[in-house]
Amino acid sequence: MKIEIHTGIAAIPAEEWNALVRDRNPLLRHEFLHAMEANGCVGERFGWLPRHIAIYDGGRLAGAMPLYEKTNSYGEFVFDHAWADAYKRSGHHYFPKLVSSVPYTPCGGQRLLSREDDRERVFPLLLKTARSLTGQLGASGLHVLFPESAEIDFLQGEELMIRHDCQFHWHNRGYDSFGDFLSRLSSRKRKNILRERRGVDDAGVTLRMLDGYSATAEEWRLFTHFYEKTFDEKWGIATFNEGFFSQVARTMPESILLVLAELDGETIAGSLMYRSDTTLYGRHWGCIEQVDYLHFEACYYRGIDYCIEHGLQLFEPGAQGEHKIARGFIPQITRSAHWLAEDFLREPIAHFIEHERRAVLQYKQQMDTSIPYRKDIA
Repeated sequence: MKIEIHTGIAAIPAEEWNALVRDRNPLLRHEFLHAMEANGCVGERFGWLPRHIAIYDGGRLAGAMPLYEKTNSYGEFVFDHAWADAYKRSGHHYFPKLVSSVPYTPCGGQRLLSREDDRERVFPLLLKTARSLTGQLGASGLHVLFPESAEIDFLQGEELMIRHDCQFHWHNRGYDSFGDFLSRLSSRKRKNILRERRGVDDAGVTLRMLDGYSATAEEWRLFTHFYEKTFDEKWGIATFNEGFFSQVARTMPESILLVLAELDGETIAGSLMYRSDTTLYGRHWGCIEQVDYLHFEACYYRGIDYCIEHGLQLFEPGAQGEHKIARGFIPQITRSAHWLAEDFLREPIAHFIEHERRAVLQYKQQMDTSIPYRKDIA
């Protein structure tokens, strides 16, 4: 067994990395992570420095961990600003830290990559290596964001602290059409969705659904403009760029769902989603003209349509957003795992995490009372 730390995923054979990715998860594929590195979406400018772990057995990749040295907390969606402040007030450095996640992407998936029959051997090696790297870099700790349930169980058994949060996901209950999906909702919610979809039609907006094969270079230029405008308006940082979008469309075209909206012959808005074999991941939205309900149509309803048509079982539209409940998405607990290299704040942070866990559970129970599905079939 040979263990290496790679500062660029290009050093790892793409086909070997992808062989460890289950469900053809597009956000974990070598092509997706490499496109971020190749187009400057990660790196020193944004505080995401690749430190990917690779375990080789007989020259072949047996395990891997997407890992980044972080100099800030931007783009993680598991918020630890209070932790960083506590470190600073205690005279310690919280940064750098190590984070295993897909940058800027609050979606679940593998973080400890291995073959299913090799987990008992590979998981401990990956964790031991990540902890060792934490010491070598002088990092404050290791944070594994949105891992799979089996990984959470392993990490919790290794005494990592588990944080909880709540997102809203759509589940395919064997629907054969959008109308079938609507029939499972309460009358009021069903009428509201029909009204919103009709409002987009009445405004004269038409929508086109494209993949990486059919979307043109001009259409990616337009979508990039919409994406960047959204961040400009919200005082955020647009980390992706036209080069990234074009590259993932070229290298993994079957994983792309690009929805473009047109009004009076002009493309005015777009949403971008990615698909695996079972799941649709909603990621980005932007527009240059506001049309009532267009965001819901392009980001949610067209995604649900696509899942039903293609037999996808789950739709993760991104973090937060209670408004998603009225549109068929239900509360779902998400988890992340955290290990601190030093003990001096471990106990108060553990108390913080327990208080947070209870608050998240209470929030989910409250949100459960608003689930839009008919009680006779819920």
